[in-house]
Amino acid sequence: MSHRSLVCTFVPALVVVGTLFAQAPAAKVAAAGKTWTPSRTPDGKPDLQGIWGNNTLTPLERPKGLGAKEFYTDAEFAKLAKRLSQGDVGEEADLGAAQKQAVRYDLELYGFDITKARFASTKRTSLIIGPEGVVPPMLPEARKRNAERAAKNKGHEFDSYENRPLQERCILMTQERIPMIPAANEGNILQIVQGPGYVSLLHEIDHSTRVIPTDGRPHIPQNIRQLQGDSVGHWEGNTLVVDTTNFTGLTAFRGSSEKLHLVERFTRTKDDTIIYRFTAEDPTTWDKPWTAEIPWTTTQGPVYEWGCHEGNTMISTILRGARVTEGQAARKNGK
Repeated sequence: MSHRSLVCTFVPALVVVGTLFAQAPAAKVAAAGKTWTPSRTPDGKPDLQGIWGNNTLTPLERPKGLGAKEFYTDAEFAKLAKRLSQGDVGEEADLGAAQKQAVRYDLELYGFDITKARFASTKRTSLIIGPEGVVPPMLPEARKRNAERAAKNKGHEFDSYENRPLQERCILMTQERIPMIPAANEGNILQIVQGPGYVSLLHEIDHSTRVIPTDGRPHIPQNIRQLQGDSVGHWEGNTLVVDTTNFTGLTAFRGSSEKLHLVERFTRTKDDTIIYRFTAEDPTTWDKPWTAEIPWTTTQGPVYEWGCHEGNTMISTILRGARVTEGQAARKNGK
């Protein structure tokens, strides 16, 4: 199935309207010294449409050696870029899943080139903003809650598919979770389509489509809980603000509870740039809210379908391996 078919499957009305919106005049960069003015959709809203990428080597949390340093100087940033072009990542970068491992495939075979990776264009030393640059300390009750959750599954990790991580089961991949934390290599592309009263985000990874209403509706009742929460949006000037509540305890974003409250802000600052900023708050998990900021840049499409389940035997292989191991242990013990 093509990316166009996917979009039509999930949000047919938005695609038609979004196509019309895409025909609106492109934003014009004002003369030198004047403020850049974003283009508008026919209904007067800021135009966020396009295909965007957010891959970055900038770590979520600031490396300890940088202390309270929030930004690199121009000279420091240029030096980082030069080192990176030579394949020298250094301690300032977070490769995440792109880190070389002896027991997995070489990502270079799939097009990942570390010399083509990049740090955030904002020159921030971490995606989390502020002098601390790290996730706030976890509250004692949260540490206890998460320890109990881990203890409950300990020794049962391979009992069933239900004991395996959501990402392993192709239910919810890391980059499509909200808030949207970028990675260094793959699965970082998404397409934004707008229509009257809605904004839609089509993720490349797991071909997940998130439809956000902007028509002023309230949140769903608090007794209804969803893995990705309930998102409602509104416009504040040139910024799309998305408020998300109604998470489940299974969502567990960095150990969060169902009390997680997320506010995301999308602001197009240039023809080729969106600044995505989110604030996470959970009074039962962290001692204060925290905010991160990630620049997105336009990228060439199309957005291809990510067939995670297609031909994927990971879960069946993992569970089969566990049963074989159990059988071997039983025979050894004479059972």
